[in-house]
Amino acid sequence: MDRLHPPKSQALQALYWRSEILQVMYWLKGEGLGEVVDAPLLERFLGVDAEVGMGYLDRLVVDGYLEPVSGGYVMSASGLAEGRTEFAISFSDLTRPTHGECSADCWCQNSVEEAIACAAERAPGPAG
Repeated sequence: MDRLHPPKSQALQALYWRSEILQVMYWLKGEGLGEVVDAPLLERFLGVDAEVGMGYLDRLVVDGYLEPVSGGYVMSASGLAEGRTEFAISFSDLTRPTHGECSADCWCQNSVEEAIACAAERAPGPAG
C-alpha cells in the first residue's frame, strides 16, 4: 500500500487519517514530547492542511478516540489502545526479530538461566 498519498475515497481517507493521527499521537506521548495535539501540529507532522486536520480531530472525538482539552486533543483510553496497535502494525517489519535473534516467545524471555544459555548458543564461535 502506498502510504505516501492518502486514498481518494472519503471512507478510506477517514480510516487512513485515523491511523496516521493516532500513530503520531502515540509516538509523541511515548517519546515524552507531549500528549496534546492540535491541527497545526498535524499539519507539521503529517502534512494535512490544518483546517482539514480539524475535521479529522473532531471526528475522532465523536468516534471516542480523542477527548478535547484546553489547547487541543488527547487520546482517550480507546484511542491509546488503537494508537498502540496502529503503531505496532506500521513498524512491525522493523521490530520483529532478525535472523539469529530470539522472538518474544523464546524460553530465554522467561528466565535468566535460559537467557544465558540462549545467548551462548547464538554467540559466534572462535575464528578458526
